[in-house]
Amino acid sequence: MRPVFFVATALAGTVAMTTLADAQSMRLITQNQEQRAQYPAEADAVAALADAGFEVNRSEYQAVGIDLADGLRLLSTGAFDMATIQVGSVAKDDPFLEGIDLIGVSTNMEDLKGAVDAYRDVFNARLAEKFGVTAAAIWPFGTQVFLCNADMTSLANLNGLKVRSFTASMSTLLENLGATPVTLSFPEVYPALQRGVATCGVTSPTSSNTGKWPEVTTHLYPLSVSGSVQAHMVNLGWLNGLSTEDRAKFDEVMAAMEAELWDVAINTNGTAQSCSTGGDCPEGGIYTSYDMTLVPVSDADKARVAEISVSKVLPEWAAKCEASYPGCTKIWNDTVGAARGLTIE
Repeated sequence: MRPVFFVATALAGTVAMTTLADAQSMRLITQNQEQRAQYPAEADAVAALADAGFEVNRSEYQAVGIDLADGLRLLSTGAFDMATIQVGSVAKDDPFLEGIDLIGVSTNMEDLKGAVDAYRDVFNARLAEKFGVTAAAIWPFGTQVFLCNADMTSLANLNGLKVRSFTASMSTLLENLGATPVTLSFPEVYPALQRGVATCGVTSPTSSNTGKWPEVTTHLYPLSVSGSVQAHMVNLGWLNGLSTEDRAKFDEVMAAMEAELWDVAINTNGTAQSCSTGGDCPEGGIYTSYDMTLVPVSDADKARVAEISVSKVLPEWAAKCEASYPGCTKIWNDTVGAARGLTIE
């Protein structure tokens, strides 16, 4: 058995702050469940931390009834020492954070890796200043594509439909395509698609297959609009309480986990997509075979996403970001913008 421990409850106000004396005891809350492709990498990291002398008390958002969008706030208060954070969903607390993965900016994993590396230092500086946390590992779920329970041949078919969204910039894209964005966390999407609350959803092929979306959708349109950047963030009070030796061990484990999670995002989504659309599917793995219709991606739709990103997504994000963090547009231009050859005027 892996040395992973589960806690029944972990709510702000009911958990004492970590002290220097028990800094090696870590309270982790995560969204990575056993059936997910990302679970083994995190489980390996927890095991490695245990081998290094850390006692990891692990809980899951779904099990304790905590919304993913509240993860950063709870981490900031010290209710947890480390948390997996879906960056786009917590950007309501600070738009600057979403700058790492705005819709239409980095639509493949190579481009996204360059953007993340360019933004990492300023991203962590802002997290430390405003929330007292830092990202120990930053990684993506993978290319974010469309799954619909309706006939689909192009983005034009989204006009008039309700489509699941989980970031502000994704909602901007959908609105400019004539769709109505419906903000839903991942666990809410399956029943929403099943009941007609939403007709389409955006997520990675891996997440959709392991989340059984093909049971309630018929068409998969593999036009990537972002990478759904996640992070394992840690409370700086806890992190700074580690000894120099323990900090080095912790950083080493996090770096290895981040590399493994990038590998998952790059190399597993093709298999998941094949499984979802009636192609080759390995037996005995985490993926299930389905027979969805795979819709060919057009160059016109790729161009449409890029145009909306430049003309709508970037200016709207910059306006919101400047309102709470003056000067953030220049920071973005000098980092992600430079990496991707884009400038927000």
